Amino acid sequence: MKVGLLTREYPPEVYGGAGVHVEFLARELRSLVDLDVHCWGADRPDATGHTDPHGYRQPAFTTMDIAVSMANALDGHDLAHSHTWYANLAGHLAKLTHGIPHVVTAHSLEPLRPWKAEQLGGGYRVSSWIEREAYEAADAIVAVSGGMRQDVLTAYPAVPPERVHVIHNGIDTALYRPDPGTDVLEKHGIDPDRPYVLFVGRITRQKGVPHLVRAGAALDPGTQLVLCAGGADTPELDAEFRGLVADLEKTRTGVRWIPEMLPRPEVVQLLTHAAVFACPSVYEPLGIVNLEAAACGTAVVASDVGGIPEVVDDGRTGLLVHYDEADAAGYEARLGAALNELVGSPDRAAAMGTAGRERAVGEFGWKAIAEQTVALYEACGRSS
Repeated sequence: MKVGLLTREYPPEVYGGAGVHVEFLARELRSLVDLDVHCWGADRPDATGHTDPHGYRQPAFTTMDIAVSMANALDGHDLAHSHTWYANLAGHLAKLTHGIPHVVTAHSLEPLRPWKAEQLGGGYRVSSWIEREAYEAADAIVAVSGGMRQDVLTAYPAVPPERVHVIHNGIDTALYRPDPGTDVLEKHGIDPDRPYVLFVGRITRQKGVPHLVRAGAALDPGTQLVLCAGGADTPELDAEFRGLVADLEKTRTGVRWIPEMLPRPEVVQLLTHAAVFACPSVYEPLGIVNLEAAACGTAVVASDVGGIPEVVDDGRTGLLVHYDEADAAGYEARLGAALNELVGSPDRAAAMGTAGRERAVGEFGWKAIAEQTVALYEACGRSS
């Protein structure tokens, strides 16, 4: 079976959970199918790159132009598998023009991210249209969590429920494993003798990092707050975040903002030594970063949204904090209290970290996820 895997992100240009998913899924799929990866940007040794030669000012038009290029390249393939709206149109066009099945993996849903209108303007209406068309016509949709499956069926009631299948995100526990070194901490000015709460992610409304910064005011004075946060969606959000960090730095020591995307080995070491990993997302289909923290043996405090409760076993591998959009202050107070609870109980946090790594190893391996994905490909091929 010749499969065209369609994605915006692909190494070395990976900036989010969808890109991480594609990277590791592709690695495992290569031994199971004839895999042909198509991504945005320049060609890679193991992927064909696609660019927009027109330089459209509207990013949504760039997406559409690249989609046509990708779909054209899938002539002779047996199946298209797209990831995120940036590639969904390519898969949909390949289905229509080449008569092949189209599988979509749902990493997030445009109707549940209305704040993207700030980032994309009118392009958000285009991204929403692309996603809806692709989902409603897809032969199968992979939801990365049970929560995501329900979101798909709620957002797109025209999608037949039997077409939506849960296949979880995975984690490479050989790459994400405890690192006893401390050189990365020293490099970034983190005191290894003081506990720290860690955040890793983009500065987006979805990731909720402003909530964490405001909750940081309630952290025990001896606790550091380390924010590996970059890539703000809009200038306005960037300015808001900078202002929040500056205000927090006026009231406490140990606030470290690392704005650049760090190499994976550095992130692994930071995850390993964190007293607690914080995931304040307001929307998260699964939250692969929580798996990364767990695989590094670190307890997680996270919002109880989307698929996160399927990753963070409340009371066993971390703590879940109820998120209420209508009560941001209450959520931030609960978040700060949960973080203080685990930072102040290092033995309990360590036990949660141990349980989290055991669960990551036992339940979220990429090999099994790739095998489930290929079984779905085969089912789509039989029914087409």
